Amino acid sequence: YALTDGATITPDFTQGNNFSVTLGGNRTLANPTSPTVGQSGVFYIAQDGTGSRTLSWGAYYKFPNGGGAPVLTTTASAVDAFFYTVRSSTSITINYALNIG
Repeated sequence: YALTDGATITPDFTQGNNFSVTLGGNRTLANPTSPTVGQSGVFYIAQDGTGSRTLSWGAYYKFPNGGGAPVLTTTASAVDAFFYTVRSSTSITINYALNIG
């Protein structure tokens, strides 16, 4: 499902499991609406033709080893993949693969 780019991007988890967006500026991925425990999928985050875009994450997203989110690949048109599983209504585990294409 293609997310709408904007200053704050809010995924609606009733729209599907897999999401994509091309960042046109520095953005925030807000906590999703309607998460379902056990739901899993992927976010594909792409840089636009300019690149160097950043992404902040809502508080529900939890990254490996208690760390923060990784720095996105900043090359123009680069794509990073973030794999998620909903653990609870306020906790979403994230793993990732950077610079996949």
